[in-house]
Amino acid sequence: MIGRLRGEVAEIGEEDALIDVMGVGYVVRCGARTLGRLPDVGAETVLHIESQWSDQLGLRLYGFLGREDRGAFVALQNIQGVGPKAALAVLDVLSPSELALAAQRGDRAAVARANGVGAKLALRIVTELKDKPLGTATAAAFHASVAAGSPTRDSASGAAVAALLGLGVAETHARRVVDHAAARLGEDASEPELIKASLQELGR
Repeated sequence: MIGRLRGEVAEIGEEDALIDVMGVGYVVRCGARTLGRLPDVGAETVLHIESQWSDQLGLRLYGFLGREDRGAFVALQNIQGVGPKAALAVLDVLSPSELALAAQRGDRAAVARANGVGAKLALRIVTELKDKPLGTATAAAFHASVAAGSPTRDSASGAAVAALLGLGVAETHARRVVDHAAARLGEDASEPELIKASLQELGR
């Protein structure tokens, strides 16, 4: 099975990229976030590959720019009802560390933002991933730090954004509000303080 490709970006489509490796073109399915971060056509790139075979589709290659993304993709598909398309959709809206945080907090609303993922499937995802590390040791370490109750500044901001999303605030506006609140409070703000300040900011 193919685990990694290093080659030239030959084409970038809506759902896949063509990677030229020593004259052989590999069609690699990628999420929108990965496709948007690929270098320009003609430049070299490295993709971490998850190879999958089915009788209907044959061999399909799914590509990711980081090992953590590939690991999260595999973990998501171990959940009943989550296929490659849904797994890519989730990783388009949440990085592996953000997904781990959402699972720890039971934040199904964050997962349900993924295209084609309903509330029931989102609940199943956060429930089954709650106690599982995602990706490589980097993601696992982040997951463990959250479980230990030592949130980082990013986790506090993520929790505040999630709280606003739960109130129906659009994601772009929610992130802007949280950024303003964080700048006002400073780097030492706790998660409850940041959520409270964000709610106050929203009411202005």
